[in-house]
Amino acid sequence: MRKVQLALLALTVALPMGASRPQTLPPSPPPATPPPFTGELSVMTYNIHGAPWPVAWDRPAKLASIATTLRVLRREGRNPHIVVLQEAFTQEAQSVGRAAGYRYIADGPSADMAGAAIPGDAHLAPSSSDFWMKGEGIGKYVGSGLQILSDYPVMEVHRVAYPASACAGYDCLANKGALMAAIRLPGYPVPIDVVTTHLNSRHASKVSDGRSFRAFRLQIACLTDFIRKRHSPERTLIVAGDFNVGRVMARRTALLTDAGTRWLANGDVLRDAYGAADKARIVLSSDALFSRNRAKDWVFYAPGQATDMNLLKIDVPFGHAANGSMLSDHVGYTAIFRLSHRSPTVTSFARSKASAFADARA
Repeated sequence: MRKVQLALLALTVALPMGASRPQTLPPSPPPATPPPFTGELSVMTYNIHGAPWPVAWDRPAKLASIATTLRVLRREGRNPHIVVLQEAFTQEAQSVGRAAGYRYIADGPSADMAGAAIPGDAHLAPSSSDFWMKGEGIGKYVGSGLQILSDYPVMEVHRVAYPASACAGYDCLANKGALMAAIRLPGYPVPIDVVTTHLNSRHASKVSDGRSFRAFRLQIACLTDFIRKRHSPERTLIVAGDFNVGRVMARRTALLTDAGTRWLANGDVLRDAYGAADKARIVLSSDALFSRNRAKDWVFYAPGQATDMNLLKIDVPFGHAANGSMLSDHVGYTAIFRLSHRSPTVTSFARSKASAFADARA
């Protein structure tokens, strides 16, 4: 999350005075019925930089442009079926989905949602004292900023706010956490689980790398605990968002270790979209290469026990304009998958495993 050095002071003064003049974007009627599902599923992740003034400037016009672009894509039949948003903090940002014509919208943890306990297997204590001048220990000024937008019905919603002690620096002003939506695709017997999150920043938190990395690792532990408790092995899993990894090897290792070995209880292989694109020699646009090399925004996926899932391509609806400008400080990219049913023999085994998982959760 991009923040100025005086963000804390500005927020404490400006927000109670209503300086941000929050508004909502005009809604656009969604389609009368969900679009037909042909086997191709498109999922976009986008940090829309919907922070309040004065942390971010001139956002309402750019947020309106994001909604307009999504409406145009919808008219052309090219809009992402599912969108996961980060930094949807303001009313304008939170209204992008309705303005773009999405019928189903799930919101992440609000500012007043209590934080979860640190998982017992985290093996990492939180920092011993708060740096209140850097935003720690003074409460949450905004919610998580997370949203999931969907053209298809949302059957279940689960949320978790990360522990109050599992944050560092100015990131603590937001009630960061994770959001899961179980989404039913037409013709599929079980929903798919879609998760989004936004992990602690590094430099933008304005605290030491060690302090921000400790918070980052605690948040990964909480995310892993959330996924393992809420995701059924029978279902397809997609986890996408702003993971704030960057080019820091320690952050990459921490994330990929948990994602690859702990998110899935049944030994399935979890892939990331850019890695799968490289392996399949899928040609990436310059904006996709920019996003991949920046390594902040990730899309992880696993097919589940009842489905086969392959990456077809990566599109970038929100990248650089001809003059080099962007509508956010992140690229918004879409992973497009082909989903198909597995054979009855395989799915029968999958259901027995899922039943055992449900019994274990009960």
